[in-house]
Amino acid sequence: MNVAPSISPALDTSRPLAIAVMAMGGQGGGVLVDWIVALCEAQGWAAQSTSVPGVAQRTGATVYFIEVMPLPPNTPRSLRPVLSLMPVPGEVDIVIGAELMEAGRAIQRGFVTPDRTTLIASSHRHYAVAEKQIPGDGIGDASVVHTAAAAAAKRFIAFDMAVLAEEAGSVVSAVLFGAVAAANVLPFPRTAFEETVRAAGVGVAASLRAFALGYDHATVNLTAEAAAGKSTNSAATEPSEAPKSAEGKKFPALAPVGHGDYDALVTRARAAFPATTHDMIGAGLQRVVDYQDVAYGQEYLDLLGTILTLDKAHGGEAKGYALTRMAAKYIATAMAYDDVFRVADLKTRGSRFERVRAEVLATPDQLVYTTEYMHPRMEEVCGSMPAGLGRFIENRPGLFKTLDKIVNRGRRVQTGTIRWFLPLYFLGGMRRFRRGTLRHANEVAHRDAWLGKVKAAAPKDYDLAVELVQARRLVKGYSDTHARGQSKFDKVMLGAAKVEGRPDAAEWVRRLREAALKDEDGIALSGALKTIDSFV
Repeated sequence: MNVAPSISPALDTSRPLAIAVMAMGGQGGGVLVDWIVALCEAQGWAAQSTSVPGVAQRTGATVYFIEVMPLPPNTPRSLRPVLSLMPVPGEVDIVIGAELMEAGRAIQRGFVTPDRTTLIASSHRHYAVAEKQIPGDGIGDASVVHTAAAAAAKRFIAFDMAVLAEEAGSVVSAVLFGAVAAANVLPFPRTAFEETVRAAGVGVAASLRAFALGYDHATVNLTAEAAAGKSTNSAATEPSEAPKSAEGKKFPALAPVGHGDYDALVTRARAAFPATTHDMIGAGLQRVVDYQDVAYGQEYLDLLGTILTLDKAHGGEAKGYALTRMAAKYIATAMAYDDVFRVADLKTRGSRFERVRAEVLATPDQLVYTTEYMHPRMEEVCGSMPAGLGRFIENRPGLFKTLDKIVNRGRRVQTGTIRWFLPLYFLGGMRRFRRGTLRHANEVAHRDAWLGKVKAAAPKDYDLAVELVQARRLVKGYSDTHARGQSKFDKVMLGAAKVEGRPDAAEWVRRLREAALKDEDGIALSGALKTIDSFV
């Protein structure tokens, strides 16, 4: 229906209004674009939208582009403006990022300019493939994007819209639509935006709740900006909390839980270990008991007790018992390694099914099936066998290779079906036999060798001993990931042996660990080891 165009007195009607939307699959980017187009057309504007899809999730988000333009009253239907198909750097009025780094990518591409662009983005994060594939902490610094946006945009509106969408039972696109309405770049009343959502006819109630939350939060940001007397180049932002370092995390308290045997371990730990280590011990104790049983928790505290004795004897109190505190973390990691039984146990837990349903916003009447990709190798199969049988097969290369051809292939497993759930559930229950397996024997030998080197270093170089403990961070994951991590760990320990006795030995081990975490293939680590070889 043609209606009289709604035009703001300050709006330049001599050119189209350009809008770029950057979103990933599942965030409702297409729905948001449809709403904006429908809104403008209902107000008598010409509107056109195009999209360039990304390659895959977070390797390339979809870029949607909309151009809209008010039409004079009684414009013939045959007379329409020629609109662009792609955003042009420096010529975009509104940029919408469904996630913070998408806003950053828009800035990099030149879509955001201080004389023209209102940048609206959710401050939450969905990590990119490049961030996830780094063995260490590859997460991009959100504060860099906030700083760049403040300088690049005419106005920057950002807050955690994912939280609001979850609260409303909707998706981020509805919250973004509310923020667009509050920004008042599109000169239409709030009621017009809401009527557009109603006219779509899908998930109306939840979408309107999310729209209202987005509108209200954006209004608060804009009001705060005006009250502070900021220029139009400043940003009204509510940055998401930056990821905390390992030392900044809040770990589970070392407290009783109402289970007699476990609570006895808690009482023992609180009495035997310094208060500065209780938080880390609380996390470690919970992890190993959940992994195996209470007796395994006793073994954990026994091992940690030997480290504390060493710590006290070599000035640990003056250093806040750093050696014991780090050992509490990494001994637990070493004891709770990922094996076949652990993977099967985690994949069949009720809490996991509940979490997956929550993540996909499933309603009670909806069925959700999860397809897992599993690729077992013969190494994992042998590791799950009794130690004697596993070694028997490993020591016969021909037999090992033949069996590997049978088991070493990818499988897609639906854990929500009886066919796959029951075998995995049964396999997870076999963790009671874990202590007798070949994998456990190998892990214990590797752990004890590592702790032996830590104990040998502590009397001579306390800081080096702490760094040797933290080197265990490299060993994690399952299957190929675990093998790569253990290989890097072994190389770091070899490098540590070469610098032992130097006053900067601890610093060199830290550098080796950080180099190992920079890339999957260990290129940086190899370079650091060559540097050590050049002066030893």
